[in-house]
Parts: sequence; C-alpha cells; structure tokens
Amino acid sequence: MSTYIIGEIGQNHNGSVDIAKLIVDLVSRPVREEVFGIDLRPMDAVKLTKRDLSEELTASQMHRPYPSPHSFGATYGEHRAALELTDEEHFEVYRHAKRLGLDFVETLCSRGCLSLLKLFTPDRLKVASRDLTNLPLLEAMAETHIPMILSTGMAGEKELDEALETITPHHEQISILHCVSQYPTHPDNLHLRTIPYLKKRYGERFRIGFSDHTIGIAAPVVAVGMGAEIIEKHVTIDRRMKGTDQQGSLGPDGVNRMIRDIRIAERWMQGDEALTIEAATDEARRKLERSIAAKHELAVGHVITEEDLCLLSPGDGIRWTDRRLMIGHTVRVSVPEGELIYPANVQ
Repeated sequence: MSTYIIGEIGQNHNGSVDIAKLIVDLVSRPVREEVFGIDLRPMDAVKLTKRDLSEELTASQMHRPYPSPHSFGATYGEHRAALELTDEEHFEVYRHAKRLGLDFVETLCSRGCLSLLKLFTPDRLKVASRDLTNLPLLEAMAETHIPMILSTGMAGEKELDEALETITPHHEQISILHCVSQYPTHPDNLHLRTIPYLKKRYGERFRIGFSDHTIGIAAPVVAVGMGAEIIEKHVTIDRRMKGTDQQGSLGPDGVNRMIRDIRIAERWMQGDEALTIEAATDEARRKLERSIAAKHELAVGHVITEEDLCLLSPGDGIRWTDRRLMIGHTVRVSVPEGELIYPANVQ
C-alpha cells in the first residue's frame, strides 16, 4: 500500500490565502528519481488548521503582550487573529487543492470551527495533539462521519483509548499518528519503536502513521520502514519566512527529497522475504564473482588436482563448490596460467 503523505501547511501561510495556494502548488509538483528515471507519486494531501478564537484561550492569555520576532500582533490574540483564514478562504484553498488532484485535510480546534463544514467536506478531519483529551470536540467531529486522524503528541495510552471510545460509537474510520509535541523534536525523544507497537495494539482496526516534528527528512523515511502508513510533515515555500513553524518545516527542495525517498523506500520493501538472487544482479555476478582458474599453465594430458586451482573473476565459469568437475579430470585443451578453466577444457 502506498504511504499517504500529508503536507501540513498549518499556519505557514502567515494569514495569506495566496501563500497557502503557493504551498499547495509546491506539494503537487511531480517527483522524479533521476538515476533510474522513475516518475514517483507526489504528496497525497495538504492540511490547514482552523481555530475559533472565541474558544481558544482565556481572556488574559489572549490579551498578553506578544513581543516575539515572529509576532503578527501586539498581543497574542492579535497575533492569532492575523494568522486566521476565513471559512471562505479555507474553501478557496480546498478548491485549489482539489483542482491539483490533492486530498484536503482540516484540523479543527474547537466545535465552533465545524461551521466550515457548511461550505465543503474535507477528505479527513485532523485532531491536534493538544485536543486528544477534548472529548466534546471529538464527539462533535465524530458525528460528521468524516474520517479522522488523531495525533498522540501529548497523550499516553489512557488518553488515546478514551479518545477512541468517544469516536468509535459513531465510526471507525480512524488513523493514529505517533507524534512528539516538541518543536523540533530532540533525537532522544522520538521513540520511533512506538510505531510497530501501535500497529500491534491498534493496527487491526485503524491505520497507523507518523506526524514528524524533527529537522530533516530521515525520520519519515525510517518511519515508513517501521510500518507507518501515513506521514505528516510541515511544509512551506521559504524556511526563512517569519513564523514559528517555518524553520522546522520543509522548503521546496526538502519536500521533493522527502517524497522521493519515501516513494523509493516503498519500492525497497517490495518483494519476497526469502533470500533470493535478484535477476538485476546477473551482470555484476558475471563480472565480479570468482570462477575456477589455473594456478599455473595446464598442459594437455595433465590430470588436475586441487593444487592446480585458484579463484579469479569473472564469474561465468565453474564455482568452487563444483570443483569436482575439474579435479581428477584430464586436460584436453591447454589452459594458460591465470585463465579460467571451462568444462570444454577437460574430459
């Protein structure tokens, strides 16, 4: 099964619907492996985040000064308001993604955000890590019967099980993403072995994936190798742009390289488990493997002993395991020193 890759725009659009569309354009670009000339499947989906600021924070937190270099307003509330797209703008980005053949995923951060669903129906709804314990929100989202993705970045098994108990009476179209809500995530804290554990514990009922907050592209590729069926990664058009998530996101080149490596990793994991000789190695085997050769010149009539033999490349002759075809046989066509001995040389 192909890995479902989500490019998380989040609020890397900086409040601009045009920037959001540019990021959608970025993740929809064709991906090609240049050495073997393989055209690869691009990202599958983009994701936006919708907040209802009336349900976001306490009044004191919304009014606190926010002097960060990444601030878009004097207070945190003004900052958050500047980064919000309207419902209609979310719909505009949704239509743009659909025109380019992408799925659209929406993170809803409160029940008030469900007003968005009057305009369009996302392919999936995302529950942010912080809201996994927001059971009233999960209930409202589950009632829509839209497939849901849960991130576990701030949760343990108890919190995850309680979330699943809330959603599953309505439907079981659920994906669970291993996640660590540290931005960026320290290598010692990533715990990718949680992915096979989640597959063992929940994989029969739900899809298991990985939401990545590390720097770089290696962790998603390793996660795919460990069984992740979904990958989510922050993306942007320029990592130098203003915004707290920009530096930890993938820019255009990083997006291309991550998709390429994931799609190639999918091919790496195809085929049988058994150790077999791949047909593609035939040329290398003929060139590089060793065959039985003459340690010294073998004249006609000589009876071959093991002491007469050595191993040299190429590999299109007789293997050492078949030396019985040579030992004790008489040379009928002389063999120069350091040349392979073929069946036609002996009788």
